[in-house]
Amino acid sequence: MEWLFITLLIVSVAALIAVTVRRYVLERGGGAVECYLRAGADSRQAPWRMGLGRYGSEDLRWYRVFSLWPRPAAELSRRGLVVLNRREPTPGDLRELTLDLVVVEVGWTAADGSAPEEPVYELAMTDSALTGFLSWLESMPPGTHWQS
Repeated sequence: MEWLFITLLIVSVAALIAVTVRRYVLERGGGAVECYLRAGADSRQAPWRMGLGRYGSEDLRWYRVFSLWPRPAAELSRRGLVVLNRREPTPGDLRELTLDLVVVEVGWTAADGSAPEEPVYELAMTDSALTGFLSWLESMPPGTHWQS
């Protein structure tokens, strides 16, 4: 029984260290921001997931905080991405979010250029992180061209 406890303790500490190292690696290059993500057309029923958004030249890669998976859990392509709505967290949201966060609903324009009718994702982030997100969304690094 003693060995089982020691083994479980070692595995728990190793997992904690691995999650911490993964977060450090994701944040070390810059361009990463803490944000919550909720997916789906009827997203009010889905839970909020805590994570890190990492900005790239063509997409925002979102990684779960408490995961060892090296790949992003969601990739939000910058091309055609539009903010549909900005709001404060609802009382239902406050079970998982805090008052200092802002919720933005995002979706992609259709092939004909029409605006989306329903959000694909909701992101919750601080005001300063939202400013960075909107800046990233509206800008494009020099020398970058969209591929048709």
